Order: sequence, then structure tokens, then C-alpha cells
Amino acid sequence: MSKIQKNRLKRIPKSAHKPNQTTLKVIKKELERVDKQLDKLVNSVAEWRQKRDLLLSAKRVGNVQAYTLMSELPELSKLNRKDIAALVGIAPMNRDSGSFQGKRYIRGGRHRVRTVLFVSMMSAIQCHPKLKPMYERLVTAGKPKKVALIACMRKQLTILNTMVKNNTYWDKKTA
Repeated sequence: MSKIQKNRLKRIPKSAHKPNQTTLKVIKKELERVDKQLDKLVNSVAEWRQKRDLLLSAKRVGNVQAYTLMSELPELSKLNRKDIAALVGIAPMNRDSGSFQGKRYIRGGRHRVRTVLFVSMMSAIQCHPKLKPMYERLVTAGKPKKVALIACMRKQLTILNTMVKNNTYWDKKTA
């Protein structure tokens, strides 16, 4: 919503800027209040605090992604890599019948988690030490860019799932 207000400021006359700037300030204060409440809630439970710290130790994972994974994906660390990818909806499903071999596609799953992973991956493929080379390798091999992006999302989810499962922090040598 703040993005909408910022874009609106570019199009409206200067005389109408003040109400929109007031709205932006209200939105910013509300976001800060919600962030403080989330931090307070997570800090009150040791298990949640540990899980958040593990997730935030990974490269290119921020508060939004960590909190979304914690709230929308409580199965994180309890499932293997194939099951967690299928649960989120980023595992390729086949559409085969007899001798017919259809395309692989993703569908279903946890929409909010998939959306947050997608948005964060748009940034991660620019500079993540593990995911950028993987993305570039897949694209140069002829994969469509979105397919390569989804593969990187699955790789990141697998890394995060393993980190939380093994209770280990991000280590660039082993990740």
C-alpha cells in the first residue's frame, strides 16, 4: 500500500501531496508497530527465537521471509526436501498417462510462502553466492527464466529446511 501511495505522489498535483504524505506516515508507523509486536512475540518463545535466528543467518533472507516461513510453514524442518517443496507448491508435477509424456508444472501449495520466496528470489539471483551461479547455469542450458527461478526457490527452501532441521547456522562453505 505504501508503494501505491508513493507512485500516486508522482502523478498528482503538488497541492494534493500533503494528504498522501500523511497516509504514508500512518502506514509507516503501523508497519513499525506491527514489526515491534512480531519481534516481541517471537522473542517471548525460545523455540521461535532460535528458528528466526537460524533463518536470518542465511544469505538474502530477511524478516518478512523468516516470519512468513515460521507462520505459514510450521512443517519446516519436519519434512524432507521433496515433501516440503511439494507442500509449498514448487515441486514439478508430471502429467503423464500411458505413453503420453506431458509437461512438468507447479501448482497448488501454500500461496503466501511461494509468493514470498518468489519475490525474495528476484533479488537473490542477482548476488546470492549459491543461487546466482545455479540460475545462470540453468538459463544458459536453455531453461526458461521462470523455470530457473522456481528451481532456485526450491534450492533455497531446501537449504533453509535443512538448516532448521539440523539446527545449524548459515555456512557459506557447506551450503
